[in-house]
Amino acid sequence: MLYFLAPFIGWLVSGSMKFLIHYYQYGYKLALRKIGNGGFPSTHTTVVMTPTTLIGLNEGFFSPLFGLGITILWLVFIDATGLRRYVGEHAKRLNTLNRRFAAEDLNKLLREEVGHSKLEVVGGIILGFLLGLLLDTLWN
Repeated sequence: MLYFLAPFIGWLVSGSMKFLIHYYQYGYKLALRKIGNGGFPSTHTTVVMTPTTLIGLNEGFFSPLFGLGITILWLVFIDATGLRRYVGEHAKRLNTLNRRFAAEDLNKLLREEVGHSKLEVVGGIILGFLLGLLLDTLWN
């Protein structure tokens, strides 16, 4: 049951941290608008790292399941710092063009904070690892 709950707990803790960080930086309204992809820590990474840590601690760090978890973590890392980050850069440029040439339709601006910096992803990895350790300590 713990493996099933671990990703949800990682999502809840990481998302809450991200909201609180944005609330402190930007205030309530902007923090609400920033809920979603992008920002510190990477929630996707935390969601993958939390159960991966549990698997490593309980099944072994050389088990096939742990290897699969690390593989998925690597794919999430590449996606967050590569493709999704470039999508955000494209969105910035498209929004600039939209502001310049289509001022009447500014409600349809694209979300610019989609990907992550490497620091944001590493923050998610560290948070997921610590949550995995905490959950393992509490349940075992």
